[in-house]
Amino acid sequence: MPEDRPPHPPFTLETARKKVQAAEDAWNTRDPHRVALAYTPDSRWRNRDTFLTGREEIVAFLTAKWEREQEYALRKSLWSFDGNRIAVRFQYEWHDADGQWWRSYGNELWEFDERGLMRRREASINDVAIDASERRIHGPRPAAEAGADIPLA
Repeated sequence: MPEDRPPHPPFTLETARKKVQAAEDAWNTRDPHRVALAYTPDSRWRNRDTFLTGREEIVAFLTAKWEREQEYALRKSLWSFDGNRIAVRFQYEWHDADGQWWRSYGNELWEFDERGLMRRREASINDVAIDASERRIHGPRPAAEAGADIPLA
């Protein structure tokens, strides 16, 4: 049976928002195997300066990422959508092994196949050192805040 990951393209405002929230929820599990299932088996990624192809590389990349980026917590916001493509902006916070907190700001471009699996992901990300007192993302988003926009700074 072919894999299926609704909602499927072409996206509407409602289904694009659902897709973005589903991605945020999955990434906040910090489970590389679960996250990888949202991508086609041959999905192509650019994450900063790293290029990946396929679920095995995605799992390895995410495993290393979440070992390095401790207490990772993410927020995503729909920016735009058209047909089978979605653009998002995101922020996540994490600390390194030395206890330094970071807020990472970024944009992603997503392209989906007809089954709703992401076949292409391009992410541009910048990291800003923050003090622990400046944190504003503490774990997964509460359900009452689903779809809420994220601040620019």
